[in-house]
Amino acid sequence: MNSPNPTTVAASPPETPPRRRAIRLPKDRQAIVDNFFRFQSLFGLVAVFLIAIAVSPSRNGENVFLSSGNLANIVRAVSEIGIIAVGMTFVILIGGIDLSVGAVLGLAAVGSATLMVDSGLGIVPTVLIVLFIGTAFGATQGAIVARLGIQSFIVTLAGLQAARGIARMWSGGLGIPIAYGEGPQEAPEAFSLLSGSINGVLPVPALIFLAIGVGALLVLRSTAFARHVYAIGGNEKAARLSGVPVRRVRVTVFAISGLLAALAGIIHAGQLNQGSPNDGAGYELDAIAAVVIGGTSLAGGSGSMGGTIAGALLLGILNNILALNNIDANVQLVVKGLVIVAAAALQRLRPRIA
Repeated sequence: MNSPNPTTVAASPPETPPRRRAIRLPKDRQAIVDNFFRFQSLFGLVAVFLIAIAVSPSRNGENVFLSSGNLANIVRAVSEIGIIAVGMTFVILIGGIDLSVGAVLGLAAVGSATLMVDSGLGIVPTVLIVLFIGTAFGATQGAIVARLGIQSFIVTLAGLQAARGIARMWSGGLGIPIAYGEGPQEAPEAFSLLSGSINGVLPVPALIFLAIGVGALLVLRSTAFARHVYAIGGNEKAARLSGVPVRRVRVTVFAISGLLAALAGIIHAGQLNQGSPNDGAGYELDAIAAVVIGGTSLAGGSGSMGGTIAGALLLGILNNILALNNIDANVQLVVKGLVIVAAAALQRLRPRIA
């Protein structure tokens, strides 16, 4: 008996997930939507500011949130995270991440205290040495990412551990208090200006943050370096084929991040009058949060420095108003997490509007 011929079944091509359809809007509405996403961080900042005014407790008939002392405390608290976030913005714009910035801040704080108190150096050489250490640390990480092709997440995670270890070895694992004076084991009195304010209104750290933010804003708006940064984040292969020096830009971006983290560490030491190897723990997460809330895409190639500044201020106001209302610290973390997710969700929604 002849057996029936086996039938061949053609393999069907794998199913591809349906593409999300872009929502078509009239031109006038499209312009409104575009402006909303362009200034989403500013709108969010204004909204949180107004909510803070509405829910703020009062003391002697005065709105506590709007008091000059409280507003000064907000910008003072935001300054260190804001400076770090400025450097983080450059890194994220090229599609990278820098998890070492908090540890570099701690290393810079320890270095500032040690060089002035134990080594007897003046302010200028101390600042120059500490800034050089931060820049070199960041540039080294950037070179490893650029030359070896290792993901920046892994490289900077290792850098975080290395910076903490170096800080602990340098300080003996202990915080180094900073006393001011002209004798041995004392720092120059002028370093205490970092904890002061201009005319009793504008804290010095906030003024430094403002200067750094404006400078970075101008760089991103008007330089060839900025165009290279956006090009690498948008399409690294196309940028390389177009003649963009991808490796050099990548190293430079991580060097900037390390430099600004070190600057924040110097400010941190001046404000707390000490340098501890544990300083800056978790600061990298707050800096990333400020960048994301500011509208910069974690995929790279899209974002603005103005958005990052607004994002840092928004987080500072949020932390402040929750503390003023005696909200449990654990609840504060949950609220901050929800804000970050909402900002990321807006980024996800944006490409669907066309």
